[in-house]
Amino acid sequence: MTIGLPSRASILGFRGWRALRYHNYRLFFVGQLVSLIGTWMQAVAQGWLVLQLTGDPIWLGIVAAAQFGPVLVLGLFGGLIADGLPKRRTLIATQTVAMALAFILFGLTATHSVHVIHIVVLALLLGVVNAVDMPTRQAFVVEMISRREIGNAVALNSAVFNGARVVGPAIAGLTIGATDISVAFLVNGLSFLAVLAAYRAMDTEQLATPPLLARPTSVAGVVADLAEGLRYVRTTPLVLLPILVIGLTATFGMNFSVVVPALARDVLHVGAEGYGFLMASSGVGSLVVAMAIAFGRRSRPALIGLGAAALGGAELVLAASGSYGISLIAMFVVGLGGIGMAATGNTTIQMTVPDHLRGRVMSVYTTVFAGSTPIGGLLTGVLASSQGVPFAIAVGGAGSLVVGLAGYAWHRRLRHGTAYPVSGARHGPATSESAGLAEPTGTPGGVSVPMPVDTAGGGAPGAARRSTGPG
Repeated sequence: MTIGLPSRASILGFRGWRALRYHNYRLFFVGQLVSLIGTWMQAVAQGWLVLQLTGDPIWLGIVAAAQFGPVLVLGLFGGLIADGLPKRRTLIATQTVAMALAFILFGLTATHSVHVIHIVVLALLLGVVNAVDMPTRQAFVVEMISRREIGNAVALNSAVFNGARVVGPAIAGLTIGATDISVAFLVNGLSFLAVLAAYRAMDTEQLATPPLLARPTSVAGVVADLAEGLRYVRTTPLVLLPILVIGLTATFGMNFSVVVPALARDVLHVGAEGYGFLMASSGVGSLVVAMAIAFGRRSRPALIGLGAAALGGAELVLAASGSYGISLIAMFVVGLGGIGMAATGNTTIQMTVPDHLRGRVMSVYTTVFAGSTPIGGLLTGVLASSQGVPFAIAVGGAGSLVVGLAGYAWHRRLRHGTAYPVSGARHGPATSESAGLAEPTGTPGGVSVPMPVDTAGGGAPGAARRSTGPG
């Protein structure tokens, strides 16, 4: 299929919004905006509910581990599903199940029959859904737009996510304070209707669906498909760098659902409303940097390491401060650094990976990013419970700062060496200009980097096993 011509180019032609010229992406954008507001409301309400039920931040770590553990275990298989099944249909199924789980949590909370074990089980089930949904959604973006708009679309996705991150926590904090906490779960369940309507309203003729991966018929076939994606990650520096930096930073410093509720209640003494605004402040910072990336002319991979370092430095300030005002500023910088790192890393990977590997490579990204939470969340929860919340935040900040500086040094070494091309995301020879990079391309000496592939025929590893059926 080919992507249809933009229907509102004259209205949405402004460079920062250029991905919105595409009908299907506009539907996706609006649906995600509504749904993610509900998601952030539930995230804030769930953390506050766990703290109310248990009084111990270690349970926040247990719930986080339950929610993201399945992504760590099953995420790579989610990538196989993303490459092997029509993505739009898969996303309709995953979002429907997630909606049902939100309504169940609403019912348990509204009837005052909820226990922390219920939250753990529902979080575990949501994690299984996310193991499929996350890599599929990441890979689906490219099917809705022109390839040259990948960077803009990824940045706009980050803007949507973090715009919701501003609105959702603030509304959740006010809702918890003024009404019943169950209302936040109800709103989240209803918000899924928007994204489901968007998926169903899409014009499938305008989706640029790549050939689907032939379904493996044996364990050896599954292993071979997984190994192909992992081998690409290992041998491609501009994919390996963001995955490692983001994964380690997420492990050390992005356990906000574990530490921020306890920080608001026990250190800053600002209650649910203050907690909501702390998360909203982080969202404002994230939104600012996401929009800056969306309106920028090119991707700058140096932001991967610098963003991680900024996040770590801000968390050190957050740990040392007992002031609510300073904490709000620190959370703003945390948002700037975290999304500067994540959005740039995502763009770099999407611009690099060939289509037939996109689902599997993005599953590695989502597995490392989200799957780091079971480890980091539990560790942070234990530290917060035994040593205090400021100590836990300081440890995470120091770790993130070290990882960020090391990542920036690695990027500089790649930039000034020979292993810095963006490889194989296009149907023709890749160039640094088309990828938004200033460096020359070429095959790096001593590094095996896949060349551009023809996803409709042979020439790529495993091509004979890919079907040519429609998405």
